[in-house]
Amino acid sequence: MDAGTITPPPAPPAAPPAAPKPRRPRPQLMKLTDAAVERVKALIEQRGKPTAGVRIGVRTKGCSGLSYTLEYADERGPKDEVIETQGITILVDPKATLFLIGTEMDYVEEKLKTGFVFRNPNEKGRCGCGESFHI
Repeated sequence: MDAGTITPPPAPPAAPPAAPKPRRPRPQLMKLTDAAVERVKALIEQRGKPTAGVRIGVRTKGCSGLSYTLEYADERGPKDEVIETQGITILVDPKATLFLIGTEMDYVEEKLKTGFVFRNPNEKGRCGCGESFHI
């Protein structure tokens, strides 16, 4: 061995590639009560023509700024969020997704009021008549 030659130490063995972290499950965008599911089923059956589902959205309206919208959907939009539960399909307008995270949709029948009710944890307030909300 020559005094001027330095031999590098052997390289350590390569570490195995790290396994990707498991993704946590994506939370459900919206929940529907049994009463809401039954009412949506009845509405779709009464429509009398093929329906892809019911589309839920949000639009600017009312004293507080936003209101919920429901309409029949003849087809799925390319960016719609799809919720399939108990045999029905709910399509959420992509522009409404952030406003609806965690919302529960219910259907109530009372003496003076019958209709869908949205319990939205993101709401900061509602107008006095209950037609609109703000976040």
